[in-house]
Order: sequence, then C-alpha cells, then structure tokens
Amino acid sequence: MGSGKPPRQTPDAMIETMTQHPSPSRTKADNELLQKGILIALIGLAVLVAPHFMAASPVRDTVAASAVVGWFALVLGAAFIGLYLVRRRKAGPK
Repeated sequence: MGSGKPPRQTPDAMIETMTQHPSPSRTKADNELLQKGILIALIGLAVLVAPHFMAASPVRDTVAASAVVGWFALVLGAAFIGLYLVRRRKAGPK
C-alpha cells in the first residue's frame, strides 16, 4: 500500500509552510541582523556627533575628518535595520 514516504507537497504548499513557521536559526539570524544594524548605526552617530563635544585637539580633528565613515556606518546600520523589518513583515504575524 504505502511506500513509507510522506506525500509530496506542491511548491506553493512548501513555501506556505516555511513562511508560517520560521526556523529558530532564521529568527536568530534576523535578530543578529537587527543588533548589528543598531550597533553600526550608533557607531556612525557617535563618529558624527563626537567632535561637537570634544575639546580642540588633534584627536578631535581626526574624528571630524572621518565624517564620511560616520555617514557610511549610519546608512549601513539603517539598511540592516530596514532589511530586518522587511524580513519580519514577510514572515507575517506569529
């Protein structure tokens, strides 16, 4: 009668099953992406804001000159946070 194999699912049914129950590793990866995004954005913000609170010194001039790096980190962190939100929206409600 039965060959012992479970019945085959259609590709649509498999996709629906995967999106309904995200795997723990997927959830962990998404949470790590959010953490990295927040941390990188905070670092970028710190690089951009720090020169305004530092006394005049060569270190202040160096940090002020690295504003491009601060903006890059801020945009990259925002992109990671945005990617996390897109993945969370696609996963649907829990």
